[in-house]
Amino acid sequence: MTLWSGRFEGGPSEELLQYTVSLPFDRRLATEDLLGSRAHVRGLHRGGLLSDAELDVVLRALDRVESELAGGTFSFAPGDEDVHTAVERRVTELAGPAGAKLHTGRSRNDQVATDLRLWCKSAIDAIAGDVLSLQEVLHQEATAAGEAYLPGYTHLQRAQPVLLAHHLLAHGWALGRDLDRLVDCRRRLDVSPLGAGALAGSSLPLDPDGVAADLGFASRFENSLDAVSDRDFVAESLFVLSLLAVHLSRLGEELVLWSSEEFGFLALDDAHSTGSSMLPQKKNPDIAELARGKAGRVIGGLVAVLTTLKGLPLAYNRDLQEDKEPLFDAVDQVRLGLRALAGMIASSTFKLDRMRAAADVPAMAAVDLAELLVAKGMPFREAHGVVGALVRRAIDGNEDLASVVSAELGAEAAALLAPGIAVTRRTTPGGAGPKPVADQLARFEAKLAVDRARVLS
Repeated sequence: MTLWSGRFEGGPSEELLQYTVSLPFDRRLATEDLLGSRAHVRGLHRGGLLSDAELDVVLRALDRVESELAGGTFSFAPGDEDVHTAVERRVTELAGPAGAKLHTGRSRNDQVATDLRLWCKSAIDAIAGDVLSLQEVLHQEATAAGEAYLPGYTHLQRAQPVLLAHHLLAHGWALGRDLDRLVDCRRRLDVSPLGAGALAGSSLPLDPDGVAADLGFASRFENSLDAVSDRDFVAESLFVLSLLAVHLSRLGEELVLWSSEEFGFLALDDAHSTGSSMLPQKKNPDIAELARGKAGRVIGGLVAVLTTLKGLPLAYNRDLQEDKEPLFDAVDQVRLGLRALAGMIASSTFKLDRMRAAADVPAMAAVDLAELLVAKGMPFREAHGVVGALVRRAIDGNEDLASVVSAELGAEAAALLAPGIAVTRRTTPGGAGPKPVADQLARFEAKLAVDRARVLS
């Protein structure tokens, strides 16, 4: 029997049930539904709508349902449209007439919104912890890298040498922004919709403020229409997860490149790579490739939810059932990606000799030659032209750039092209040289400590 059967002469068609059922995916809200139901019945008791005895029997029934769900003995009935219906049905079976009061003053509209907000809070906490774990791996690898360096790239062309630590921390800082967004998103969604009813509240003596506090929400809703129709928090969560997935994709792309024979900057651990079904010699960076591929999947979920929301009038519409699957999937995929990439990076071996050889190409110090001329008083645009001409002359004449520079600019300039020199010349704050990177490592470590404390608090 449906929750709305009284209005209808006959039962729902099989086609309607199959098309509208959400139990296969919303059953993962069972824990939150039980939390919300306990808070709701305690609120009903405070309002005099449940006696002490009724409160006790309903709470015990909810405990029994929780135990059955945890133990795998809970039996879903054919008429259970969703997890909310299933829980109420079973509570009524266990508690009798008192159980039939469970839904007093409550609609599935505010019930679902409450459950989903509770679920999002827990999910964001878990993801934030996973982000921190990946940041800590990057920090550990950056610290261990010491003075190792590699080419920095623009347009995927070698540009200037940078410390490996600097490159790794670039990803770490991006993840730090993701963490900030997660925390900020969680703060905005920390509002209880329970008590809004179907759309207009209730004439019964409900206690939305007490229920919000009971559930650990920071506040309760201000407008009942908004409370049941608002899915901003789903869209915002998906945006934050999408941008996080984009950052994981970018990290994955570099791991794919670095582990290729053409780059040779990274050796993959067997446990975090795969082989080929046909080619015996292959070792493939599937984790990194999937980090790229799954970003599109998460972004697609965001677009799907925004498209659903854009045409809805107030208040609740069944279209909002489509908010959960993209959200659940995005959380699952991002969490898996964070943990898999952390394991991949921690277990891989950086090929420092190969990185150093690629970064020691003399032309990588071209800007240092220009800056030397600037330091001697030449305008930068003129210095840029002078050095560019020397590079072109070396290429066209198949000459050694150091020899060309020595002949034209002298030994002081030619010395800048020696291996390992250019990377030491980056001295500005936030730059890629030893001193600013040492400072950056300390600041990154301090930020990790602050973020760990606020995520776990």
